[in-house]
Amino acid sequence: MNINKDNANVQAAPKKEKVSKIPYEKRKELYGYGFIALWAVGTIYFFIMPLIQSLTWSFHDTDVVVGGMQLKNLGFQNYYYAFRQDQNYVPALTNMIKNTLLNTPLVIVFSVFVAVILNQKFKGRTAARAIFFLPVIIATGPVIDIINGNMSTGGYSGGSEQFSTMFETNLVDDLLNFLGIYNISDRLTGIITALTSDIMNLIWKCGIQIILFLSALQGIPYSAKEAASMEGATAWEYFWKITVPYISPMLVAALVYTIVDSFVDPQNDVMKLVLSQSKQWMFGKSAAFAWAYFVIVGILLGVIIAIVNKFVYYEVE
Repeated sequence: MNINKDNANVQAAPKKEKVSKIPYEKRKELYGYGFIALWAVGTIYFFIMPLIQSLTWSFHDTDVVVGGMQLKNLGFQNYYYAFRQDQNYVPALTNMIKNTLLNTPLVIVFSVFVAVILNQKFKGRTAARAIFFLPVIIATGPVIDIINGNMSTGGYSGGSEQFSTMFETNLVDDLLNFLGIYNISDRLTGIITALTSDIMNLIWKCGIQIILFLSALQGIPYSAKEAASMEGATAWEYFWKITVPYISPMLVAALVYTIVDSFVDPQNDVMKLVLSQSKQWMFGKSAAFAWAYFVIVGILLGVIIAIVNKFVYYEVE
């Protein structure tokens, strides 16, 4: 009996846990590579490969045949056609660049103005921030078509003109006549009208920029405001001496986003030409239009960023 009790009290030896031969830091790297691998495959398959394919098509005449695409090498003939033979591409490109240069400063200035207001403490501040960000969420293709009065493009009919007038402000001529200004040049009137005729659409393009500037404003240290108030600085001086330098790095990000968003808008004239060529199965000309547009936009964006960077204040730690 005692022998059985002794055997029952004997505990089994603990099993040895398996220790991974891969160090912990190495395993963390492998987990990271595993997550990135999905993104890398998607980027290569859905972005890089179509990009290379479109560049190849821009130098060829494409013909859809059974089983694929038949290509005929044309060299730079598609690009020559875009700039020298097509009657719409160069005027559309010039008009797009002019509109972007006119609208971008308005978007940036308005975004800074609204961000400064929303950064203040007042009742309903959260609701106000949500209202200015709503266009980013709901401004989809059908919604923006309805607002612009293009209900027919989305399969809607009736009342488009009456509905779209709710979002338009074409009061420049009436205002000038009310002020007694009749003899200004047609060019100046055209510029003023272009800048103010689509205020609603302009406001709807500022959601992301407002968020960017608002985050920059919240990064301004409170000690800077205290020091400025102790020195007797006015609100105007505080804005130009403290606020603008602190938010200037975010100005570059907002500027890049605004310009790119304007150039890739499917409603602009150049994008309409690109899409119309592809709808007519002229993929070579469509690709040439798009790549020439991409290069011009890239050069313009680089020049603007190089100029703006000279006025940007970067804090050195």
